[in-house]
Amino acid sequence: MKWVKASEEMKSHIETLMQAVDCEKRPMFGYPAYFINKNMFAGLFQEKLFLRLSPDQVATLTKTYPTVGNLEPMPGRPMKDYFVIPDNLHQDTHRMAKVVQDAATWCRNLPEKAKKPRNKA
Repeated sequence: MKWVKASEEMKSHIETLMQAVDCEKRPMFGYPAYFINKNMFAGLFQEKLFLRLSPDQVATLTKTYPTVGNLEPMPGRPMKDYFVIPDNLHQDTHRMAKVVQDAATWCRNLPEKAKKPRNKA
């Protein structure tokens, strides 16, 4: 499966959304990703914007946006807690600002991700 690069427009869009969030930007598989407490919180995968959402956020968002679904970088292997945000939501600047802030609050309350020890072969 060939991956598609994220457009400059999408990169600029997520950069704008993340300006209001205290987070660290790092590349992940060639795409921009944002971290809070060393936990990935948001990013792009191809042309998809994703966020780490709380179970309550998922329940609330799927009522209005039924296409909110798990991020699957590889078909059949969904990433738990990471959800693709549909275009009609992430283009709604006002609503999306609240969704991003709620997701950031959720991630700030998660324990800091511990570094995994390396296996020495």
